[in-house]
Amino acid sequence: MIGLDTGAITEIAVLAAHCDDVPIGMGGTLLTLARRRPGLRVRALVLSGGGSPREAEERSALSAFCPGADVALAVLDLPDGRAPAHWDRIKAEINAFRQTCDPDVVFGPHRHDAHQDHRTLAELIPTEFRDHLTLGYEIVKWETDTPRPTLFHPMDDATAQEKVRLLHEHYPSQVGRDWFDDAAFLGLSRLRGVQCRNGHAEAFVIEKAIIGFAERTGV
Repeated sequence: MIGLDTGAITEIAVLAAHCDDVPIGMGGTLLTLARRRPGLRVRALVLSGGGSPREAEERSALSAFCPGADVALAVLDLPDGRAPAHWDRIKAEINAFRQTCDPDVVFGPHRHDAHQDHRTLAELIPTEFRDHLTLGYEIVKWETDTPRPTLFHPMDDATAQEKVRLLHEHYPSQVGRDWFDDAAFLGLSRLRGVQCRNGHAEAFVIEKAIIGFAERTGV
């Protein structure tokens, strides 16, 4: 497996259509980043759930998934399932959010997600974060839209298990859903682990990137 390493990451931006999208899509990556970079700045924008119990769940969850990080979260009140009808507002909200952060990496849903809210957000993110490394996370759900990712973040078994535990602990409103269970979350992370020769992994769709080749030092 060919590895590409980032430089030091001090700030990330994470965007989601719904509360729980980010921890489901990249909870293990959040845990890893926060622990490797104490004081990491996490700037988060969620389009729906504002003013509801879902917002409280999201604030509690992000705090748990980003231990020791400086987390700033905005949860809007757009109606679930109606994002395409609110294109103008979403565009304006992402533009305003962009003014509040200077991330080294941007995380959001990927363009080919079958859920209309996820897809609308994914299409708008690059229009505001034009010069940023943008990684699209995947959200396990009933739609048959599982992507063919090209970038993998390996996780050890303990991190994969912790992610699942925290999802159940902080999203009680979702526990009754037939897809919200250990088998679904660990099954996907195990599959992505197989694809990168690791126990577990989270996978991302890379929007666009350039590569720089370091000069050889020594002989």
